Amino acid sequence: MIDKENGKPHDANKSNWKRSHLFLLFLKRDSNRKLTTMKTSRKNIYALIALCTAIYSVLPSAHAASVKPAELKDWPRITSAIAQDPIMEAKIARIVSHMTLAQKIGQMTQPEIKFVTPEEVKQYYIGSVLNGGGSWPNLNKQSRAADWVALSQRYYQASMSTDMATPIPVIWGIDAIHGNSNVVGATLFPHNIGLGAAHNPKLVGQIGKAVAKAVRATGINWVFAPTIAVSKDERWGRAYESFSQDGKLVNAYAGAYVKGLQGDLKNPGSVVATAKHFIGDGGTAMGVDRGVTQASLAQMINSHGQGYYSAFAAGAQTVMASYNSWYDPVTHVMHGKMHGNRELLTTALKEKMGFDGFVVSDWDGIAEVEGCSNDSCARAINAGIDMVMVPDNWKSFIANTVAQVERGEIAMSRIDDAVSRILRVKLRSDLFEHAPMDNLYAGQQTALQARSLARQAVRESLVLLKNNQQILPLKREQKILVVGKAADSHILQSGGWSLTWQGTENQESDYTVADTLLAGFREVVGEKNISYSADAKNIDLQAFDVVIAVLAETPYAEGFGDIAPNMTLSHSQRYPEDLAVLKAVAGKGKPVVTILMSGRAPYANDLINLSDSFVAAWLPGSEGKGVADVLFRNAQGKTNAQFSGSLSFAWPRYACLSAPLALQKNPRKETLFGLAYGLNYGKIEKDMAVLEEDLRSACEAGQSLAIFNAVDTMRFPLRLSSPSRSVMLGNADHPLALDAQIMGGHISAQQTTNANHSLTTRVKWMGMETSLVAGQGQLARIEASAPFVTQIPKQVATSAVVQWQMQVHKAPLGKVLLSMDCGDKCAATLDVTHLLQQAKYQNTQLIKIPLACFVAKGFDPRKIKTAFSIGTSAAFEASFADIQLRGNAESESDVLACADL
Repeated sequence: MIDKENGKPHDANKSNWKRSHLFLLFLKRDSNRKLTTMKTSRKNIYALIALCTAIYSVLPSAHAASVKPAELKDWPRITSAIAQDPIMEAKIARIVSHMTLAQKIGQMTQPEIKFVTPEEVKQYYIGSVLNGGGSWPNLNKQSRAADWVALSQRYYQASMSTDMATPIPVIWGIDAIHGNSNVVGATLFPHNIGLGAAHNPKLVGQIGKAVAKAVRATGINWVFAPTIAVSKDERWGRAYESFSQDGKLVNAYAGAYVKGLQGDLKNPGSVVATAKHFIGDGGTAMGVDRGVTQASLAQMINSHGQGYYSAFAAGAQTVMASYNSWYDPVTHVMHGKMHGNRELLTTALKEKMGFDGFVVSDWDGIAEVEGCSNDSCARAINAGIDMVMVPDNWKSFIANTVAQVERGEIAMSRIDDAVSRILRVKLRSDLFEHAPMDNLYAGQQTALQARSLARQAVRESLVLLKNNQQILPLKREQKILVVGKAADSHILQSGGWSLTWQGTENQESDYTVADTLLAGFREVVGEKNISYSADAKNIDLQAFDVVIAVLAETPYAEGFGDIAPNMTLSHSQRYPEDLAVLKAVAGKGKPVVTILMSGRAPYANDLINLSDSFVAAWLPGSEGKGVADVLFRNAQGKTNAQFSGSLSFAWPRYACLSAPLALQKNPRKETLFGLAYGLNYGKIEKDMAVLEEDLRSACEAGQSLAIFNAVDTMRFPLRLSSPSRSVMLGNADHPLALDAQIMGGHISAQQTTNANHSLTTRVKWMGMETSLVAGQGQLARIEASAPFVTQIPKQVATSAVVQWQMQVHKAPLGKVLLSMDCGDKCAATLDVTHLLQQAKYQNTQLIKIPLACFVAKGFDPRKIKTAFSIGTSAAFEASFADIQLRGNAESESDVLACADL
């Protein structure tokens, strides 16, 4: 057991003696037993102590060391709180039996509200709609609860006025990540990483209820939450969506959250919950979003699966599939993308665990399955996806899926099963009986708010990491200087998934019902006692008694928040302005209290050394005043609120780690603060000594970035694209052949793997001219592109070359373009027609082109999205392999000159 106060192993023998002694004292006070008159020998006393200890050890106790449960050998059968109803099952079968194929596929389709009208919901029998982060009714960010309800009502009425034998209501899903977080005016709770630090499942259940009520206020009845990932790598950009690196804590929270959201699914404050993302999203290698989770089956079951067991027991009705792939290092099997994994989506989830709700895909998630596109994936449906999230290509998805069923590629029994599962959830949640506007909370703006509960969550999530000289809690009657960019910023304290997807597209004025940390400080000590400077420049510190520095990461969400593997975990290196502001006030004779708001546990030894007290505040959300509740004494000079939070993620000692702390067998050497560490006001601690500082600016000496080779095929997945569609290619474990017919007759591909596990992709362009406007975007092409813009390490970008192995089988008969891009308005294209026409046929060649050639045409060498794209509308055939970006290689003799291209 870990001692919560000092993070050290608990002395079980000492604790047992204390418990027994206390138990004896209790007995001594019992007059009926009259132990005070007993003349008991020392031997008898020791025997009684042993007996008491044995009894106490089996009693529930917050301090008792828990017995480690036996490791599961297989996926467990879960008994759901919501049992099947035979009468309902008969009704489901009757409804399905009267549905046409088009109606069934319509029920399995989920478009985004920007791309589907109520009239189309009726016409295509659409089963669900969603709004993505940053999508609102009529594209109006300031939409009020009543505006959301009005649109929801229109969709509902459309779905109930079809020509189906039994009209089926549409269900609307929303990413209510930390509150109804896409809606202006809704309370934003601390992100999951902060709630994990609170170690309070009851609080999480209350938050679930508040979120459900806020969602029903907008006429929506399905929430894509909770995220129950067990995050294992500090570099993952979604780490803050995880409660903990410890699956047992995630298990304790998931069921409570689901129960809070769903209730009995009948009361006005209930919504359908989603357990996501199934499975292993928090375990990807190097923290790469949508990457490869390297875990044994035992680890998937006993760690990554923990949250699902309690979520299903609580009655979770939907599951969202994960983007990641799964590689089992024990069996050496690459299982591929989760969206196409039948072993997990059907065998494990539905058959072994007994989940009887439905599985929804993630945003265009089917497009990441080998051989699939964003509007066509029989493999994903056959694997167990029941509802397919196709935001904008839903019409072609319906047509393609109908055709796949008619051709026998998808069995009708699989379609019927999917529709039955969707109907089961809709019937259980009373959607047939109640329109959105009929709900008790529909349109109520005040129902969006639960400010006192969120403020409590902020208080309980704070973790005190350092408190030298017992600086905290602060006295009220002091002159206080507040510094740092984050002190008066709703944007920074809310993080990603706040009003918009990444949280970066907002203005401070968008947070209409919220308080910053600075507002809380001012409320406690009064305006006249507070001064604020964002950068701490030109400040006379002698006029103040204490300094509060508020530092923060800037907002991010999936993909954009990943820390590249060769970059450090240092907060200061990513946000040097925070280090600068702290240096401006530290060591000047005034105590410095630092509050760090972050979505992960970063390396921060330098910041801690510059601080007398240091608080991890995570991402507190809209109620910043909760921080002041704990930092300051009350009006009587006593402790106002206690630091009760403790770490649910280990905190790194170094900027570079040998492996993620959660995956190290003996992480003590590289851990600064362990799980459950957290100081409080009740115990006087020895002052923390100066910490060793890790000044490394990079974590890997390697000077190459794999684009697509045997080592890494997931960071920049390979696609074949034509003017009409884009299809994911395979990898060394799953090589594919794509027929030209699939690609509209423009291009085909054949992949082969050699003895070294290296993958070669042979591509044939048919030379079919399109009727579309000529341009790069209309070319048929092979490209390696990441889902999001990622950083290029300095040592890779310096004097770099783009290189690949190529064999030309048929010289191009027209222009061929080689492109790279680093996001929107950040692309560069080279004409390589002459190069390829001069290539030696049937010989494999290593092509090296300076990155500087692309930089000269507008490419930013600090970041990258599409790392390699070759396109043409002319006839051409060639093979490609081992694509990479190599630093310090520009001077090599076989590197081409930009002028020769």
